[in-house]
Amino acid sequence: MASRFPSVDCEPIGIVRSPRTAKRDDEWGGVESRIELDAETFGPEALRGLEEFSHAEIVFYLHRVDEDQIEWGSRRPRNNAAWPEVGIFAQRGKGRPNRLGISRCRVRRVDGTTVHVTGLDAIDGTPVLDIKPYMEEFGPHGELEQPRWAVELMERYYDSS
Repeated sequence: MASRFPSVDCEPIGIVRSPRTAKRDDEWGGVESRIELDAETFGPEALRGLEEFSHAEIVFYLHRVDEDQIEWGSRRPRNNAAWPEVGIFAQRGKGRPNRLGISRCRVRRVDGTTVHVTGLDAIDGTPVLDIKPYMEEFGPHGELEQPRWAVELMERYYDSS
């Protein structure tokens, strides 16, 4: 899609190593994964201090979403007829125009250029674009609101598999 906005170049900083190899919607809570930084570009100093944070936000590229799965308008989340049709930017589905995912996960430990995490909802081989420590002050300010269908959708998302 042509755009009147500046182009963006982005290179992966690492890769996800996970026991999950298939795309699946739920039960991410007990999944233990590793994020391996590109050791040719980054040394252990790039992760220094990350182990002091309980959680990190991981930005990744949904590399296994095919072009024909991209949504440009609206749809029912998970194609569930009981839920309303909402725009792609009012949901967190995989078929996003730029195929970007973001996940908040627990940091278990850091070993050299590897971050061990739990609850990262990215499959094995997923390119990682950024790692950010989660800070409470960046969380929501004020009362949080969301529709009932979103609560229903997330009921089993972080269950242990």
